[in-house]
Amino acid sequence: MLILIAGPYRSGTGDDPEKMAANLKRLEAPSHALFQAGHVPMIGEWVALPIWHAAGGRSVGDALYEEIFHPVAGRLLQLCEGVLRLPGDSKGADNDVRIARERGIPVWHRLEDVPGCG
Repeated sequence: MLILIAGPYRSGTGDDPEKMAANLKRLEAPSHALFQAGHVPMIGEWVALPIWHAAGGRSVGDALYEEIFHPVAGRLLQLCEGVLRLPGDSKGADNDVRIARERGIPVWHRLEDVPGCG
């Protein structure tokens, strides 16, 4: 399955690049286990960041950032077959879960609950 890993990226960082990088690292942490279980892990920032940079994005939260980041997740959720929601406050991740549930896509809150990972 293509599984979106959702959790805090920008939330709670005050837009500090080091804190955002640490959050991305936490999002990436379960990716190898998902891959070993036969899945393809996906993180919205892996797609959104290069698009934002290519479009000329310069500062987190700028107009291009807002135009790209959340829509990317919505488009990915048209392709994903599951969502792994990691702990932590995140409006974006909460929105991903809402969209997934509306579309009937399974949402897991623990890696061991993802098929093949338990």
